[in-house]
Amino acid sequence: MRIEFVAADRGNLPTGGAVGVMAFEEGKLSWAAEDVDKAMSGGLSRAIAAGRFKGSAGQNIELVAPAGLDVQRVIVAGSGKDWNADIAERFAAQVFQAVRASGSDTLTLLLPGSDAEQAARAALGATLAGYRFDRYRTTESADKKTSVATVRVATDDPKAAEAAWAPLKALAEAIAFSRDLVSEPANILYPAEFAKRVKALEPLGLEVEILGEAEMMKLGMGSLLGVGQGSVRDSQLAVIQWKGGGDAQPIAFVGKGVCFDTGGISIKPADGMEDMKWDMGGAAAVAGVMHALAGRKAKVNAVGILGLVENMPDGNAQRPGDVVTSMSGKTIEVINTDAEGRLVLADALWYCQDRFKPQFMVDLATLTGAIIISLGHDYGGLFSNNDELSGKLLKAGQTEGEPLWRMPMPSAYEKQIESAIADVKNTGGRPAGSITAALFLQHFVNGLPWAHLDIASVAWKKPSTNPTIPEGASGYGVRLLNRLVADNYEV
Repeated sequence: MRIEFVAADRGNLPTGGAVGVMAFEEGKLSWAAEDVDKAMSGGLSRAIAAGRFKGSAGQNIELVAPAGLDVQRVIVAGSGKDWNADIAERFAAQVFQAVRASGSDTLTLLLPGSDAEQAARAALGATLAGYRFDRYRTTESADKKTSVATVRVATDDPKAAEAAWAPLKALAEAIAFSRDLVSEPANILYPAEFAKRVKALEPLGLEVEILGEAEMMKLGMGSLLGVGQGSVRDSQLAVIQWKGGGDAQPIAFVGKGVCFDTGGISIKPADGMEDMKWDMGGAAAVAGVMHALAGRKAKVNAVGILGLVENMPDGNAQRPGDVVTSMSGKTIEVINTDAEGRLVLADALWYCQDRFKPQFMVDLATLTGAIIISLGHDYGGLFSNNDELSGKLLKAGQTEGEPLWRMPMPSAYEKQIESAIADVKNTGGRPAGSITAALFLQHFVNGLPWAHLDIASVAWKKPSTNPTIPEGASGYGVRLLNRLVADNYEV
């Protein structure tokens, strides 16, 4: 989809395609909506008065072939009481969703009086709303396909808006990349293919190394390798570096990349197992944020580590009761082979801190169903050993609409993961399942400032109530971590 910024001309309304304008609460019209109403000889006001449209956020009213205008349709979207960049983004996404498959090939968003940031955020909203993963559809009817090919944002200073759009465009491309990874079926996106797609990002300026099973075996990664030993697909470790910060100590992100999770010998129920293709959402988010940092040339040194495996139940698969030795030297009793993500992260986290000595590590993982029970589908779970890092993450999440909720990590719960025959066991049972998973991971951070984001609750939206996130992969974490870096760590 093409984004264009054009000059807003209140005396000259656009022709053709669809037009989006806004109204505020109690039906108060924006400048652009007033111009449309005037051209329609009050038709817009009459349409609003005839229905229940109040200008509240999330409300729409659509006028098809409006009299007095040479356009196919006008969408009036409510923005509530205020107007700011966040609302501009949601407004644009809301309008785009309304006209996506309408038959109109252009959408013009009329934003006279808006500043450059608001115009750029409107472009971001429309772009994110326009995401679709449809590469395997071969018989979809034309009336269901996206017809809008161009979105024009009419604003007072198109050049300034274009400049403000540049880093957001890089962010949008990174989110789409992350969503694509999560959406792919597991027969297409297995560990080696995931690694290949990350390697293909090197033209952006990233440095990417791929470690295979032989290399990981030499490093002693028995915890990660144990998860993948039941699959015919080799496990991989992708190491991504962005060097935009001179000599500064790097920051680090670590992602769980279980490309498909059957549960292994502790096999999951068949119902819903197809969704386990997105159990690599954490790795997709880390790949996405590295894409974003490189795309906008962020002035930071950052490392992304992706542990990529498949958890399958063949004759060579790991068994409940097995003991594996992690790269740290700590031994782990595997109680449940479906608590596999933490086994992958154990070695990935240790490798990251051991090799790169970063300022901090943040890991992302679709780790536990328990976090969904705790927080529902709108918040990710935050666990951390560091208050300062936690505060920065909470603020970044709130700013970007990817909220987190900090969860406790009481040391008393460590008793649940004490093993009778090894240093630690990989699950503490159902009580406080998300907490004991985080406590397990803390064994492998070696005292470094660290945060664990359990994103099982937010990596996939079905259904979605946010117009910037079409149903399916959300790309959660890319915006949050990009904001964390931009606000705190660029030199």
